[in-house]
Amino acid sequence: MFGGIAKTLFGSSNDRYVKSLGTIVQKINGFEPTISAMSDEELAQQTVKFRERLANDESLDSILPEAFATVREAAKRVLGQRHYDVQMIGGIVLHRGEIAEMRTGEGKTLVATLGTYLNALPGKGVHVITVNDYLARRDAEWMGQVYRFLGLTVGVIIPNLSDQERREAYAADITYGTNNEFGFDYLRDNMKYDRASMVQRPFNMALIDEVDSVLIDEARTPLIISGPTDDKSELYIGVDAVVKQLVPEDYDMDEKMRTIVLTEDGTEKVERMLEDAGLLEGANLYDFENTQVVHHLNQALRANVMFKRDTDYIVKEGKVIIIDEFTGRMMEGRRWSEGLHQAVEAKEGVNIEPENQTLASITFQNYFRMYPKLAGMTGTAATEAAEFYDIYKMNVVTIPTNLPIQRIDHDDEFYKDTKDKFAAIAKTIEEHAKNGQPVLVGTVSIEKSELLSDFLKKAKVPHSVLNARQHENEAHIVAQAGRKGAVTIATNMAGRGTDIQLGGNLDFRIADELRDMEEGPERDAAIAKIKAEIEAEKEEVKAAGGLFVLGTERHESRRIDNQLRGRSGRQGDPGMSRFYLCLEDDLLRIFGSNTMFAKMMRSNIDDGEAIGSKWLNKAIETAQKKVEARNYDTRKQILEYDDVMNDQRKVIYEQRADIMDAESVSDVVEDMRFETVGAVVQAACPPGSYPEQWDVEGLQERTVEVLNVEVPVAEWIAKEDGLDPETLEERIREKADALVAEKTKEVDSKTWTQVEKSILLQNLDHHWKEHLAMLDALRQVVHLRAYAQKTPINEYKHEAFAMFERMLENIREDVTRTLAHAQFRMAEPPPLPDLPDFLTTHIDPLTGEDDTNDIDAGTRASADGFVTSRMPPFQGAGPRGEPEGVDPEQWGKVSRNAPCPCGSGRKYKHCHGAIGVGA
Repeated sequence: MFGGIAKTLFGSSNDRYVKSLGTIVQKINGFEPTISAMSDEELAQQTVKFRERLANDESLDSILPEAFATVREAAKRVLGQRHYDVQMIGGIVLHRGEIAEMRTGEGKTLVATLGTYLNALPGKGVHVITVNDYLARRDAEWMGQVYRFLGLTVGVIIPNLSDQERREAYAADITYGTNNEFGFDYLRDNMKYDRASMVQRPFNMALIDEVDSVLIDEARTPLIISGPTDDKSELYIGVDAVVKQLVPEDYDMDEKMRTIVLTEDGTEKVERMLEDAGLLEGANLYDFENTQVVHHLNQALRANVMFKRDTDYIVKEGKVIIIDEFTGRMMEGRRWSEGLHQAVEAKEGVNIEPENQTLASITFQNYFRMYPKLAGMTGTAATEAAEFYDIYKMNVVTIPTNLPIQRIDHDDEFYKDTKDKFAAIAKTIEEHAKNGQPVLVGTVSIEKSELLSDFLKKAKVPHSVLNARQHENEAHIVAQAGRKGAVTIATNMAGRGTDIQLGGNLDFRIADELRDMEEGPERDAAIAKIKAEIEAEKEEVKAAGGLFVLGTERHESRRIDNQLRGRSGRQGDPGMSRFYLCLEDDLLRIFGSNTMFAKMMRSNIDDGEAIGSKWLNKAIETAQKKVEARNYDTRKQILEYDDVMNDQRKVIYEQRADIMDAESVSDVVEDMRFETVGAVVQAACPPGSYPEQWDVEGLQERTVEVLNVEVPVAEWIAKEDGLDPETLEERIREKADALVAEKTKEVDSKTWTQVEKSILLQNLDHHWKEHLAMLDALRQVVHLRAYAQKTPINEYKHEAFAMFERMLENIREDVTRTLAHAQFRMAEPPPLPDLPDFLTTHIDPLTGEDDTNDIDAGTRASADGFVTSRMPPFQGAGPRGEPEGVDPEQWGKVSRNAPCPCGSGRKYKHCHGAIGVGA
């Protein structure tokens, strides 16, 4: 109660914060007369002056008022748009690394120019993130006019650019692009073998448009770069043949839990059959060497015994297609993971598609948290304010509208079932459209859009249907959704980022209707005519009540509902909104099916009858809050697991960067050799043991295998009393160092450094790839630890750390072994491998929808929807046979990337310019 009284008297904390920014806005306005009096040249020179002031240790905050006034004047001259005072407040919020919640139609795109310009002045780059490629291109061109007028450079990142084009775009002061493009470029950069070939530069600031969509809706799905694993078709087929010989007595099955395990007799039987088939190493199925065979055996068992054809899947045109157990629909584009789909393909005797292996991955949460400054803007963020602060440490600031809101939000209407609801919706749409009022209908799925479209076709109501797939076409349709009598059906995300203006959008009408008309008096007259038509139509639409937003059901998140509602009532325009609900809606069916309200609805409402009240609205909002809290907990748990991998990812990527930047990595290699010798000696001569207890034979074998040196350990023990492991370690190290020292004399120091770097990076990448696969496997089973009263996340952290330590040990040993056995056959340095055309995927695990928008050249979409790649193998280094009559000595100097003069078709660096490094 007291909180409510205090809020009435003093305003909310948000109101007080916004009011405090008014003094800065006054300073900005104070510069306006001076800035307005400048010529275009003088205005453009402001950027140079600001940069000089920053070089003299002035802060961005101190030049903010003058810089914002400069941007306002530039926008007025270039775009014909002047920032409102509330937009200036939004710009200050963005500069401070906070989220500006601004209603639809308040000009967020223009607001972004303020914080972007100011933070681009130091020259470190500002990334502006949009939700699709169309908006990235549009905003870079549209707002880029302001930046270029003021002397800043603008780049845009879109799919299918070359590395050089991307490098140039990232080098610009301001770079536009989608979240997927920026994230994939980061991953690809950290897989390259040369700093000069990387495209991104150190992060400075990211400004995210539709921040709730990027950081919350899409954040549950990681970005993944992957490539196909080795073809294991023969192993799948071999194991499948063994499983087909089993009888029910050989295994125990739990249909409820969908698990199946071999009995003791079944295990013995399988071991004999696998041994006969040549698939088993040793006598025991569960030996470490047979881990992969056991995995495939388990999947083959599930495929043959538990998965039924025409129930769980069908075979169509030689492909296994999953059937959704809830809807009975074919789920083309989805594949079972962990080799299960391949096991079913082996069972059915169809072509076995290879599995994909993760080479690099990152979540949007961890990608964007790497930026020193992160800001965002959206029309709906307040409901997720706690999540934004907890995960990103970003405050949400609600910016007041420029003009008071005139929209009327009606109470929800409840119907008994979907048929009654959609019949009522169609009737309502028909009535409002006849009166000339434009209607924007929001649905939660494409299926519901098509269902409503059928109702409207029967009623002969003209309408447009959008479903968030062709962004540019949708933008043109949504822009005209405010025209008289227009009916537009859109899924939640369709047309986001496009302003709906009553009477129609002038810019889009000119672009659509006058596309082919040349500049001149005739075009000017046509534009004037369109302007007059829009003004007249706008008054008619206002008289009809403005834009009517109609929601066909409530979403799990209030934020999505508010996005739809916020389309109406822009810049003080009239408008109205209403949601239509029924008991068959997902929200009510899942979370309120057995409530008193549901029982009352079923028993007291007749067919076609509707009820509505504020009490029911409150009940729905409470249900939505509960779902939001649950979804937040789920996202937070996913992030906790990814944080473990993220810490390790940072270590690996920092090590890669250090290796690429270092003039010499000999110290690193020497430390690795030092650690490896210590590990080899310690394994054979445990601390506190006597010489007679040492594994002398094993030690001598290991030194030859790993260090390429023969060590007379037995002789040393026989000749010397009291020989300790430390002395032994020192002697072996001296021999290993001497061997490497001899090798360095065979080539010049520059070449040796290149050899060391190449071997370090390739070993690092190989083991990191294997480590990612092991972490994925661990994450899928660690929840079982809860049955032992252990916390899964703590167990995951502990196991992941131990695995990471083992990975580092393996890297040290492999690098030492490779360098010890390396043989040099040519004088040129070894080439660093070119990156193949990797696959990039961002696929929602719940829906199977591919949000990638980034299919690289050289990849093809497969039937599984996950994309499989024509991924060329790394070009191995080594001498090739020379064609008869070819004399390399007569070629002179050949560029490393030029075609080899021998006529092989390879680049010179992969052919005669290569150096062989091999064991």
